[in-house]
Amino acid sequence: MAAPGPEEPFSQVGKALVDFSLQGAFPEEDASSLALVPEVLPPAIEALNQAKTKLETEIHAINEETAEDVASWRANAKSVQDDIVRSKALANDIMKQADTPDVSGKRVADIEAKVNFLTRELDYNRQVQDALSGIRAVNQTLGQVEQARNERRILDALRLLEKSWAQLDQIPVSRSTRALKLLDIRAFELKNDVHKVFDHVWKALVHVDVANGSISVTESREGEHMSLSDAVIGLQAYKEVDKRMKDLWHDVDQAIFSPRMDAGNPSLPGIQVQDGVLKTSGTADGSIDSLFNDLEQIFGYLVEKLPSDLVASISSVMMPEVMTRISTVWLDSAVPSSLNDMDEFQRVITVARDFCRSLEALGLKGLGELQEWVDSAPRVWLSKCREAALDSVRSRLAKGIGSPQQVEKVEKQMVSRTEGKELTVNTPAAMADAEDHGWGDAWSDEETKAEVNPPKIPPAIEQHGGGEDDGTDAWGAWNEDDDGAEGRAEKPKQDRKDDDEDPADAWGWGDDDQAGNQDNQGAASKSTPSGKPQAVEDQATRELTLKETYYISSMPEPVLALIFALVEDGVTLTQEHYENSPVAAAAAGLFSLPTLALAMFRAISPHYYASDIGGNMYLYNDANYITEKLSDFAVSWKARSDISARAKAMLRLDNDIKSMEDFATRAYSNEMNTQKVVLRDLLGGEQNVMQQDETASCIEMAVARVRSMAVTWENILARSVWYQAVGSLVDALSSKVIADVMDMSAIGQDEAYNIAKMISTVTELDDLFLPTRSGPTRSGVADEVPTTAHYASTWLRLKYLSEVLQSNLKDLRYLWMESELSYYFSVDEVLDLINMSFEDNPRTREVIREITQNPHPRQEEQGHDNW
Repeated sequence: MAAPGPEEPFSQVGKALVDFSLQGAFPEEDASSLALVPEVLPPAIEALNQAKTKLETEIHAINEETAEDVASWRANAKSVQDDIVRSKALANDIMKQADTPDVSGKRVADIEAKVNFLTRELDYNRQVQDALSGIRAVNQTLGQVEQARNERRILDALRLLEKSWAQLDQIPVSRSTRALKLLDIRAFELKNDVHKVFDHVWKALVHVDVANGSISVTESREGEHMSLSDAVIGLQAYKEVDKRMKDLWHDVDQAIFSPRMDAGNPSLPGIQVQDGVLKTSGTADGSIDSLFNDLEQIFGYLVEKLPSDLVASISSVMMPEVMTRISTVWLDSAVPSSLNDMDEFQRVITVARDFCRSLEALGLKGLGELQEWVDSAPRVWLSKCREAALDSVRSRLAKGIGSPQQVEKVEKQMVSRTEGKELTVNTPAAMADAEDHGWGDAWSDEETKAEVNPPKIPPAIEQHGGGEDDGTDAWGAWNEDDDGAEGRAEKPKQDRKDDDEDPADAWGWGDDDQAGNQDNQGAASKSTPSGKPQAVEDQATRELTLKETYYISSMPEPVLALIFALVEDGVTLTQEHYENSPVAAAAAGLFSLPTLALAMFRAISPHYYASDIGGNMYLYNDANYITEKLSDFAVSWKARSDISARAKAMLRLDNDIKSMEDFATRAYSNEMNTQKVVLRDLLGGEQNVMQQDETASCIEMAVARVRSMAVTWENILARSVWYQAVGSLVDALSSKVIADVMDMSAIGQDEAYNIAKMISTVTELDDLFLPTRSGPTRSGVADEVPTTAHYASTWLRLKYLSEVLQSNLKDLRYLWMESELSYYFSVDEVLDLINMSFEDNPRTREVIREITQNPHPRQEEQGHDNW
């Protein structure tokens, strides 16, 4: 064996000495057998010095790191030593005092207090020792956490963190102690550091690429100590299972679900799984079958890859939203709004039911909305029909009233001669001929109700079987005295007292029975030219066809077509062919949809009609037209033989017809109220128009307003309704003028002339009520007599007021005693006019006395004539 080098013995001796000094290790045999020569000692001493220097440096570094804790411990230790020394001194004193038998009671008490103090001190010292031991244990545990974090051992780090928190809780010191605060801060920082590492590992295991539309889920990754199953424990430790699954659902939704379920996208992506990655690829058709297939792939991938705890958590947020999209976006769009495409709808129901079963097989929960859709197919279909019906009404109204259409109201009635007279009298043409002003009083009773109950559209009368001939010709002998009727029409009013009893004579309906008023019994038994007694002739009945035209908007027809289509679908559902259909149970609900459609029409139509001139009157006509058609439909419905009794009982239109009638009434009433408010505002509102600065201008504007509305309504309303509506405005105008004149305190001569002139301006509205406005002028009528008084109850009152204002006392007396002023003004009103217009003198008082003594001169005169 070769001899060792010159330096080797020295280094071996130095190393042996250092190892023995530091670690207590004995040298190997080779080193222990070396001879100790003086040359060996210096290097050995130098090695010892180096080891000493290194050890001192490490101790100094440790001291600097733990200086504060060491100082604290040293101070505590010194305090403990001092306490021990003090305790020993006290113990010696106690022993000495114990050897002395004559000790006072006070001394004993002091000694006991000292003993108690020492006991507490010992307990405190023990607590301090336990606290220091606990702090050291927590510090060591946190060191282990740090080491596990560096080695990416997430679960170990979490377990150690949990252990450190338990140890902190066991330390018998308040958490406000500085040492515990520092440990708590360190533990929190380590928790955050571990969470960052955990987050990195989680993203490596579950990766969602929103931009490229893919998701990758793996159980473990190479180089990572944590698996996906371990990640569940980590999530539970951080209490982040639900939050992390919500974030995962949000990312998966953006990457996979939303692109695939976007029904508005013309190019939908397909779904495929390749190399453990779920991604969107290629294109898919827009069918529900394709959607369900792709969704099954997505759900199957998530159930297969994710742990069951995570599947349950993500299902709670994912399934309700996906099911809502399927039912409201995809399935609802496949629901037909009628019986068309019902076979396809049944197939969709079957496919949806199979899809629910597939998801249940995967163990997924939260299928409530989709399952409810499948189980309640009749309700779903009925809801779609209801939405389509209401939307149809709404969209049609939103397009405006469109081009007006002329329609004809036709009504056939079996009437007797007396009823025939009443019908002809109530037609506009008959009213134009019947000039008897006694009719004005009778008409006024109805006029006062116009705002609440607008007139039905009384049709004109035509002969049954068509043709342009006057319908009264069908009654033969009833019209034999036409010449006499025309002659009476041309007579002055003072010479036509006997005409009051039968205005229908103006049409020639009735015999030339001039003795009838003298001998009623003879009139009852008188024979007609046809050879029949008069009583028999009165009770004979014939069929009359009543017609009148008016204008409706373009809205009623689509609404009626919708209602009739819904009813026919309901009839179809009650037939045997649909007995096993999933929507057969919706038949009863389908028959209720017309009520909803009409309610929608009534609810929103005023808004759309209001934007058109005369909109409310169009609405009145439209509502009446719908009412008429529904009434005809209801009659024909009951007479149908191709439907079952069950179907007949399901349709109830009576309430709807009544509601539409009331709605038409409100439309008419609203329009009339609005126009009357406008008229009243033009006439000064609550103030007296006669006291306005521009009274004549106010009157002219009001008259122009009436004419404007008359022109507007002329191409909308039926002639009879037009007369009623315009007459109501004229009556409102005349009533306001009369009331304001009667409210005046005094009327001078010039003022009376001006008022009469303004009343003359108002009475020019007579030309609106000439008979020629409702038809061709009849031959033989030289001067037409307006029928304004039939529609405006205060019209003759206004005219007589003008006469009074222009009369002297003699003329005024004549108007009261000989003419018809007493028909339209009371005694008190006439006396007020006299007091306002004439000075108080004997002649005035004489006229007043005579008028007062004859409150009803015309009635008394008629009584004497009858006698």
